[in-house]
Amino acid sequence: MPRILIATGNPGKLAEFRALLGPRGFEVVGQRELGIDDPEETGATFVENALLKARHASALSGLPALADDSGLCVDALGGAPGLYSARFAGPQAGAADNMALLLERLAGVPAEERSAHFVCVLAWLRHPGDPDPLIASGRWPGRILEAPRGEGGFGYDPLFLDPASGLSAAELSAEDKHARSHRGRALRQLIDALPD
Repeated sequence: MPRILIATGNPGKLAEFRALLGPRGFEVVGQRELGIDDPEETGATFVENALLKARHASALSGLPALADDSGLCVDALGGAPGLYSARFAGPQAGAADNMALLLERLAGVPAEERSAHFVCVLAWLRHPGDPDPLIASGRWPGRILEAPRGEGGFGYDPLFLDPASGLSAAELSAEDKHARSHRGRALRQLIDALPD
């Protein structure tokens, strides 16, 4: 069974990767299990940050690494929080703080102008110096609700309305979320591109 390091310290993301990669025959190891911390995200794009995280984790572990950089882009905010989604309300802020700030910034914006999308970029490296990493991306269009709904998921999921189901991402079952989400789409694209 091939072993792959997932370059994230986010337990929600790690659980999603385990659910998506485990059935495909991968042994998934989280970077925290090996004592690896997150590097500073200094990239100007989701692609740059995903590559930075994958190279960092692969160099410290000696394993192939898969990293994602993802975020929520809200049209009425010019694409914010974007790259800063996890730390929108500050470096030590949690999901509730980030959601509160998002709702504050969108106060008075009508429902029809709350379009947004999640984006996920994945970078797969066979080794830290891999000159030909696999890159995959996925987008999940939706809109921002006026109040959180649902108990599942993580991050901005309670505020993100999936238009196809009429449910927030936090109200979807894990299976339905994987089928629709930006991360699920990117991972399917990546798996299709993996060499035999």
